[in-house]
Amino acid sequence: MIYIHVPFCKSRCHYCDFFSSVSGGLRQRYVGALCGEVRTRWDEIAASGSDTVYIGGGTPSQLTGDQLLRIFSVLPDVCDGAEVTIEVNPDDVDRGYVEALRKTPVNRVSVGVQSLDDGVLRGINRRHTASDAVRAVGLLRESGYTNISVDLMYGLPGQTMEKWKRDVEGVLTLDVPHVSAYSLQWEEGTVLAAMRDRGDVEEVDEDTSLEMYRYLCDRMDMCGMVHYEISNFCKPGMHSRHNSGYWKECPYVGLGPGAHSYDGHRVRRSNNADLAAYCDGHVLFEEEYLTDEELYDELVMKRLRTSAGICIDEVPAEYAGYMLRMAEGHVRSGRLVLSDGCLRLSREGIFVSNDIMSDLML
Repeated sequence: MIYIHVPFCKSRCHYCDFFSSVSGGLRQRYVGALCGEVRTRWDEIAASGSDTVYIGGGTPSQLTGDQLLRIFSVLPDVCDGAEVTIEVNPDDVDRGYVEALRKTPVNRVSVGVQSLDDGVLRGINRRHTASDAVRAVGLLRESGYTNISVDLMYGLPGQTMEKWKRDVEGVLTLDVPHVSAYSLQWEEGTVLAAMRDRGDVEEVDEDTSLEMYRYLCDRMDMCGMVHYEISNFCKPGMHSRHNSGYWKECPYVGLGPGAHSYDGHRVRRSNNADLAAYCDGHVLFEEEYLTDEELYDELVMKRLRTSAGICIDEVPAEYAGYMLRMAEGHVRSGRLVLSDGCLRLSREGIFVSNDIMSDLML
């Protein structure tokens, strides 16, 4: 698994605390530095495999087709049947961009729609409109892309239940095979958090956010979308193989400033979020060695996010008894289901998943 972080945005969304830059002048130098990092970490990349490649950000659609081709030219050959995903912003997607994208190995496109309400989009400083999003999906489909994912957000300022229902129904009308939906996280240091603190916007209350999530789950289920992970729904067989790899503890290599890597055993690496140093060829990073306790906690957190849940026989023996004891109350209440040797969140358990995971962790 390979993840490539593209740290460029045309403008910054009010809710975002990801590492990115609105300075476009460094893009060509970034691509050159990224190619250099690939060469330096060749053995590590080859060991992790290239069955999935995910280009995220930031806004990867700020890179040109030629820049993407240059990146792919230095990567190990993408294996037959590999899933190669790129995130795009709707207003970057025109016929010229799609034609350029078709010349690359990209075969899966994730469109950052977030909302189909123009007022809500303006409130979070998204630079596209609802019509841009619909048009982008249409252009991608016309060009031959069938593996298209759409991102939505709920709990946004000014987003009422009625607006959210229109968002969900609008996305279902697009008939894409994959939908990701995330609750807004109010991150300190963001523009949106400052607006809230000044009283310019208000948080959507917890009950309304929960109602939004329930509606989403109900409608996706009615339309045959599989709820395979807390925030992800897909038509049968159309799950994100790359993201599923994270939840299964697969090794991955993260390339680019601010990117993270994992060896699949115990070592995590994080590249420093320093774009200028990176473009100068200085790939600075830190490594973290996970303890047995941390590995157990990560296993609980990642596996319980999925519909498959966590199987008892994959938990180290010294922690399995503890996990089952801590799960007893949730099983009795129906929030967890214990069957076939695995613990899974029930429908009601999903709504309080953070509390359940916390209880099972050390």
